[in-house]
Amino acid sequence: MALTDYQHLSVFVLGPWVIGAFADCLLQGILLSQFASYFRWYRGDRLILKAIVAGLVILTCLKTIQSCAIVWIQNIIFFNDQTGAINLSYTTWWQSGNPLMVACIGLYVQAYYLYRLRALSKSWIAVIPIALILLFAFLAMVLATVAISKKHESEIALWFAAHLSSVFAGDMLMTMAMIYYLLRARKTVIPQTAGLMSALIRLTLLSAAPAAICAMINLALSQSFKGTTNLMSTAFNQALPKLYAISMMYMLNSRQSLRSGYGGSNDIVLSGSNHEMSRRAGIRTDPEQSLGGIGVHTEIRKHIQFHHAFDQTTSSGKSPKFGDDPSVV
Repeated sequence: MALTDYQHLSVFVLGPWVIGAFADCLLQGILLSQFASYFRWYRGDRLILKAIVAGLVILTCLKTIQSCAIVWIQNIIFFNDQTGAINLSYTTWWQSGNPLMVACIGLYVQAYYLYRLRALSKSWIAVIPIALILLFAFLAMVLATVAISKKHESEIALWFAAHLSSVFAGDMLMTMAMIYYLLRARKTVIPQTAGLMSALIRLTLLSAAPAAICAMINLALSQSFKGTTNLMSTAFNQALPKLYAISMMYMLNSRQSLRSGYGGSNDIVLSGSNHEMSRRAGIRTDPEQSLGGIGVHTEIRKHIQFHHAFDQTTSSGKSPKFGDDPSVV
């Protein structure tokens, strides 16, 4: 049975906003559980990391409120005005600015991962090109938002394509770069620590996959249909920032499972707090460098500390290399 024009617009233009709001609320429930677990398990983390997580709590909660508000206004206040409900995407800041809000949360999480990549690689060479790609993606979304407010459909499609393709490319490059440096690091540690390195590689892939897949589907749908007749990409766009946030929290909260998985043998101690790990190992470190990393302490010939999520420095101002005896710190 063919749909009338009215039914088609209701299903394919207004409907995706409802689906997106449901996905947003579902994923926010997962995030709230992750946030609660984080603040319960990692009370010893540095204040700056707690502040970053608290900022993510605020951003994601506000995004869920905005998603619910859009659906309420479209389907309750504009119940008898389909045209008015559709035009909200162009005439109201809370709806026309929705893609930019999504991009802001994505950039917030990506900035955290860029910091981790910088700490892992100990070099800006791997970070700056990816950062420029992600910055371009954000600027493309700013221009897309301007085009939305002016109803320039051709420009909207162009800048959305530039944004989503850049985000996908940046995320893939960042994931591959992290895996490369983890693989390189695995070659320099003792066999007892190599298992942890492999676990970190798997963790990096698992945490990056959902958001990358969602961004790819979002890109395909946004370029396959006109925004005036089909907005199925909106449903995936609404879920995208929550998948980014879940990825970040999954990475942070995985320290608990890694501790239990590797803490029972070879006297390996994993800690989300650099100060706590160093106190157990009897090693002097700079507590200001702690940013929620994973510390590995193995008493087999040498002490080895590995912090993949922050740049630790010694009292001499130099970064310790893999295999260095930290007793000299």
